Amino acid sequence: MAEPPEPPGWSARRLLRAARAGTLASSAAGQPFASLVTPATTPALDLLLLLSDLSEHTRHLRADPRCAVLVTGAAEGANPQTAPRVTVTGLAEPADDAVLRARYLAVHPYAALYAGFGDFHLWRIVPKGALFVGGFARAQRLRSADLVPDAAAVAAILGAEAEITGHCNADHEDAMAAIGARASGIAGPWRMVAADVDGCDLVLEERPLRVAWPAPVSTPAEVRTALIRLARAARGDPASA
Repeated sequence: MAEPPEPPGWSARRLLRAARAGTLASSAAGQPFASLVTPATTPALDLLLLLSDLSEHTRHLRADPRCAVLVTGAAEGANPQTAPRVTVTGLAEPADDAVLRARYLAVHPYAALYAGFGDFHLWRIVPKGALFVGGFARAQRLRSADLVPDAAAVAAILGAEAEITGHCNADHEDAMAAIGARASGIAGPWRMVAADVDGCDLVLEERPLRVAWPAPVSTPAEVRTALIRLARAARGDPASA
């Protein structure tokens, strides 16, 4: 029996969480403009962008904060239209917060080289809506409520995040290495740098990797269960199926 399709909101969130590059759409005096950006997400799914004051798009956002961000996944075949993608719309605002900056740099470690420059600042986009395309001719509009995760679940995982990452890195190095190698095809001492209701972020030196949970979680206990399942699958344990 075929498994039921994933809820589009969950599929869209997975794309957003995993995206390390995207396209920012801004405008200046009615003229559309698109540029490459490197997003990250907060636990609540706000998008974070590290932008230079010298960039065209930053000047646009200061004049008109309305914007959109497009991220894409891998195409199913030769036709790029088979790639899943999601476009998020919202309002951009400066968000130079130390906690948010640390989260951004956790999944973009290479950006530490220039993040401290005086002209670079963190911006936040709170999703107001989205268009999710699951592949060719499969499109669905999403309201913010359809897209963002449950607030109580976000708070529960956020409260335990430091303990989760610390425990995994200190006591389960082999499991982190196995999960990272299976997801990326690259062996090495992967470390967990963040965890949320949808998955976790691993890093190998300056290489980031997103690993999704088998399904969204709402408690630290469910994170543990998801990690055990991922570790068993990485080791080829049939009990993980």
